[in-house]
Amino acid sequence: MIPKIGISEINLQKSTELLSVVLSDEMTLYIKLRKFHWNVSGESFMEMHKLFEGQYAELEQVIDEVAERINKLGSKTIGTMDEFSKLTRLKESPNKYPAQKQMKAELLEDHETLIAEIRKDIDLCSEENHDIGSADLLTKILQQHETMAWVLRRYLS
Repeated sequence: MIPKIGISEINLQKSTELLSVVLSDEMTLYIKLRKFHWNVSGESFMEMHKLFEGQYAELEQVIDEVAERINKLGSKTIGTMDEFSKLTRLKESPNKYPAQKQMKAELLEDHETLIAEIRKDIDLCSEENHDIGSADLLTKILQQHETMAWVLRRYLS
């Protein structure tokens, strides 16, 4: 059933397609954070282990909110690694296990990529799709990524 919430059917579809990309990005970063959490070693091991855990825990909530927003707009939510990997704007590094500093740098780059991309997504949602609810959700997510990026940037300074 198509929701009658003041957004045209075509704009509902555009928003859910855009949100599926965001969901894919969040899942990709979540998996990367898990990988780094599991494989971090060296000095400050426990600190980095907990930092990565905190970030992926925060992303778990983001992922659920994005998935639920897609449902609220009347669409089904994708949910396989194959679907996520086809849509994500982030790069993975299979079979690579970087040192702590490289982990932090890679995660910072991913957060900054998402910040830049989500800024564009907010404009599309609000200006083209007339979907202020999704734009508002994305603004909140953008701010969370800004905070996570800031923390990583401080470690690298």
